Amino acid sequence: MRDIRTVEDVLRLLDGFFPRDAAWWDGFYADRDRPVPFFVDKPDENLVSYLDRGLLTPGRALDLGCGPGRNTLYLAANGFSVDGVDLSATALEWAGERAAETGADVRFRQGDAFELDLGGPYDLIYDAGCFHHLAPHRRVSYLSLVDRYLGVGGHLVVTGFSAGVADSGSETPDAELYRRGSLEGGLAYSDEDLRHVFADLTEVELRRMRDEPDGSPHFGEPFLFAALFRRD
Repeated sequence: MRDIRTVEDVLRLLDGFFPRDAAWWDGFYADRDRPVPFFVDKPDENLVSYLDRGLLTPGRALDLGCGPGRNTLYLAANGFSVDGVDLSATALEWAGERAAETGADVRFRQGDAFELDLGGPYDLIYDAGCFHHLAPHRRVSYLSLVDRYLGVGGHLVVTGFSAGVADSGSETPDAELYRRGSLEGGLAYSDEDLRHVFADLTEVELRRMRDEPDGSPHFGEPFLFAALFRRD
């Protein structure tokens, strides 16, 4: 059968190379005692820095791929009205337990963010590790989501694997990823890549994450980038 008629049909066809598997992520989050750095209940150091310097101010926020909710809860504690979205029901169960312990005013939704009606507009879209797990063709969907839900004057924050760094993500070219049928654990991005992808937004700050020691109240790993953009 000839199924391709729209751009969305093409995107769904390409999804077959790299399925977004909720069951895999449920298994990933099932063992809470695994030594995974971002399982800690600490906000990203760059997020803390943005708020401390006044680069972000409280408003309505979307935590995209929120996982167990560590940044969601930090945003709520600092005056944001926050919606957290994740593919994994297991991650959101954990996030809900954390929210109940703190009494945070947050709302969690489970599902594919590209298919959900998220409402909006948002003053902030925060993404700690979702973007670098997307297949190349889904950057189109990601930019469409940002365009649909980020308000004028709002900010987009993305953290992910940095190119040119040991123990970071894959630097395999996009076309070769389809030949191999694998995202190789996640994609690394250079500063030039990020400026190209988010060319319609204004760059506010683009840097590597700072390395935070175990005893720090903040999360930071130097193999990750931290990018702050504004929609003018």
